[in-house]
Amino acid sequence: MSSYTYRHYPYHRPAELDGKSERRPVVIVGAGMAGPTLALALAQRGVASVVLDEDDTVSLGSRSICQAKHSLESWDRFGIASRMVEKGITWEQGELYLHDRPVFRFNLQPEPGHKFPAFVNLQQYYVEEYLYERCLAEPLVELRFRNKVVAITPSDEGVTVEVETPDGRYKLDADWLVACDGVRSTVRHLMDLPYPGEVFHDRFLIADIRLLSELPKERRFWFYPPFHPTNSVLLHRQADNVLRVDFQLGPDADPEEEKKPENIDRRLRQMFGPDARWEHEWTSVYTFTCRIMERFVHGRVIFAGDAAHVVSPFGARGGNGAIADVDNLAWKLAMVLGKTAPVSLLDSYCSERRAAAQENILNSTRSTDFITPKFAASRAFRDATLSLARDFPFARALINSGRLSVPTAQPGSPLDTADTDADWVRGPAPGCAMLDAPIGREGEGWLIDRLGPDFTVLTFSDYDSPVTEFPRGTTGVCIAGDGLARQRYDARPGTTYLVRPDRYVAARWRRFDGAAIAAAIGRATGNG
Repeated sequence: MSSYTYRHYPYHRPAELDGKSERRPVVIVGAGMAGPTLALALAQRGVASVVLDEDDTVSLGSRSICQAKHSLESWDRFGIASRMVEKGITWEQGELYLHDRPVFRFNLQPEPGHKFPAFVNLQQYYVEEYLYERCLAEPLVELRFRNKVVAITPSDEGVTVEVETPDGRYKLDADWLVACDGVRSTVRHLMDLPYPGEVFHDRFLIADIRLLSELPKERRFWFYPPFHPTNSVLLHRQADNVLRVDFQLGPDADPEEEKKPENIDRRLRQMFGPDARWEHEWTSVYTFTCRIMERFVHGRVIFAGDAAHVVSPFGARGGNGAIADVDNLAWKLAMVLGKTAPVSLLDSYCSERRAAAQENILNSTRSTDFITPKFAASRAFRDATLSLARDFPFARALINSGRLSVPTAQPGSPLDTADTDADWVRGPAPGCAMLDAPIGREGEGWLIDRLGPDFTVLTFSDYDSPVTEFPRGTTGVCIAGDGLARQRYDARPGTTYLVRPDRYVAARWRRFDGAAIAAAIGRATGNG
């Protein structure tokens, strides 16, 4: 039984089958979370795209469920983030247990003053549904369901893809092709590109259930609980009163046996007690990997999301990392297509997002090593840490049950302008994600809402001397008076930040300088 009703989206006969061929600026392969997000981000910048997907519905099962603040801020530009927050489960608290005793609680977002929470638990099929609806209403996005890519011919000027449909095959020419088609990427296989990485042999069981009783709101993680004494268990609440229960099974577990309803029910009965009632939603037994391509850009073919890199699920870095990928890519690709930036700007997509993927893999692997220690010594360290953590705060910092995704920093990016002022105490440095804050005399708005689709110049001033002229082609935001934004940006009158379209800081200064801003924009767009 499923609480979600899967809609099958209509297939339409492509015009190319009737001889009406038209070269497209961008073809996107894959309609998970990344592909439609990229299409909408391009459309915001006036770039049309075609999204090809071999299926005709959203992803089966809940899959990615933890949607991070940074991703919500991206989707808010398309007017769908508030719907996600309303439908999903907002949570900030987490609790960790050793056996049946609580060890400590944690808060993901201890400071107030952000438009969006740190995380919202919402099943991937809802995220995709909302993205599809928005894409179908966008004239610059064409979603083609049941269109399977079967061949790719790259050239120096573009890419030709051969596509199989219920009505036959056709060819589609594009200036650029972006592969957002997941860990088993058809595009990557057709191009015979390697995908090196590490396979982790421990097995985990996901049991998504509708528990017909009161549900916990916080994330809970158990080590050695009495209902599963040899391993760990994770519990997350989702929309529609669905609970995800994730059992660590060990490397020798038989996936087919573990997926049998009677065996799942036995584990759940031990966990929830004799009187609990539930309905099954979705079940999966998985072994995870960490992989990363050597390069994300291959001529006119670009890889994003799981097609380019994949991490273990601890920390919710997979789906959120994919959204960060296309956030980074969209504005750069739009500028290249608009001939306002050189093609070499796309090299920075590869360098920045590959570094981010490596950081995510590192953090995810550290979580994996703590949750599934491979050696007796590492297990002894893990168990000693857990035993000490309840009474000694220093040990809590060593516990790693999946430290959750935050925007990765990209220090040293060739697009950034280094600080020339030495008196910064805090505030996001170049290469770091910008910080949201309430703004306005009465705190009636959010800084995140004032950013433009291109570069934003954020400056702080007195009420008596606001900046009124900003560099051409930028969005200007002038903040006067005291407030949380001033604190977060270590601001005083004259402090100025240049924020990239993907909400990363490109440069900052202690005084407003139009020439310096123009030079920093040139550097950030590959024109400097």
